Amino acid sequence: MSNEKSTRMRAFAGNSYEDYYDHAMADFPWTARLVMNIVVAACWAFTKLVWPWKIEQAELLTEDARGRVIIQNHESMVEPVIMVVTLWRAGIHTRIVYKSEFDKIGIATWLFSRVGGFPVSRGTADMKVVRRARAMLQRGECVLIYPEGTRVKDDAQAEVHGGYALMAQMAKAPVQPVAVIGARNLRFRSRVWLKAGRPVEWSEIDAPKRREQVAKMEEVGMGRVFELRDELRQAHPGLE
Repeated sequence: MSNEKSTRMRAFAGNSYEDYYDHAMADFPWTARLVMNIVVAACWAFTKLVWPWKIEQAELLTEDARGRVIIQNHESMVEPVIMVVTLWRAGIHTRIVYKSEFDKIGIATWLFSRVGGFPVSRGTADMKVVRRARAMLQRGECVLIYPEGTRVKDDAQAEVHGGYALMAQMAKAPVQPVAVIGARNLRFRSRVWLKAGRPVEWSEIDAPKRREQVAKMEEVGMGRVFELRDELRQAHPGLE
């Protein structure tokens, strides 16, 4: 049974965090949408000025209206901002999965909930989160997730966690890889490059059973992310 709620939230009705997690972003109150517009404008201007960035093949992100699970390697806190800003400006509602440790900071939970974020407890099989993501995807929202779980400063330390493929499978949604370089050691005016890949469709996954399909999608999805990352490094030598 879906957790999705259909009634529009009221601006000053004391909505809970769960209300924000389980309502469509289109049903968020005007106050939350105002916050989002202000945050997006401020973050776009700030990041473009301080760390000039560009997304190669951005049209693969911005011209696809389907709900998708978007996965990316994780170098810093700037690439999630870039992704959300880019998609929001293109009219695409995106829900970002964040680690529940941030909920210890009250203002972080308040802000994340209003810009579409929802928490997950790392290292747990939280089916409530999976069902919540399925509802988001089925109504056409994108879910942005970082399978490495934390910022990676050295390729050898990368550890990929599963879960995103199950979300996509339950919603019959494609998985779209995106890569970033240049964000590990940010300095003023240092360049950050991202590159979007085409979505991986479930019809491409050659596995007979559902569990095997999930495992194969997890392998293929992050494999595509790392391929895009390597292409960026080759095109922009000296950046990690």
